[in-house]
Amino acid sequence: MACFIVPLAESVIATGVKSMLKRRQAKEQGTEAAESGLVKKLGWLQKLGFGGSALLAIEHIYHGEITFVPPFLTAMNSPETTQEMLHEMFTVGTSMALLITVVWGAMCAVAHVLEKKKTATAEK
Repeated sequence: MACFIVPLAESVIATGVKSMLKRRQAKEQGTEAAESGLVKKLGWLQKLGFGGSALLAIEHIYHGEITFVPPFLTAMNSPETTQEMLHEMFTVGTSMALLITVVWGAMCAVAHVLEKKKTATAEK
């Protein structure tokens, strides 16, 4: 029903953190410099979250769970279905956001290992 909202919220938060870090980096260096590693990796988290949320939203539109008239989510038409929607958001949505974060963490770890390997071979 609305499980995609939790990963979407995570992506919005990652966008804010990325923007804040980028501004801080530009202030410290005095100019718009190339993105640091963390800023770049937060971009990966954004793309994972926004992409997955967009695909889920399209799927929910296709199944008629999201409409283009208020209240937009059909689960908000009655208190019983709203409660069911909130339960789904807390269980399924949170687990999806955690899975996205774990996958992102694995991507960051692999990137770190590959960067170390690249610098080690460059030093030889």
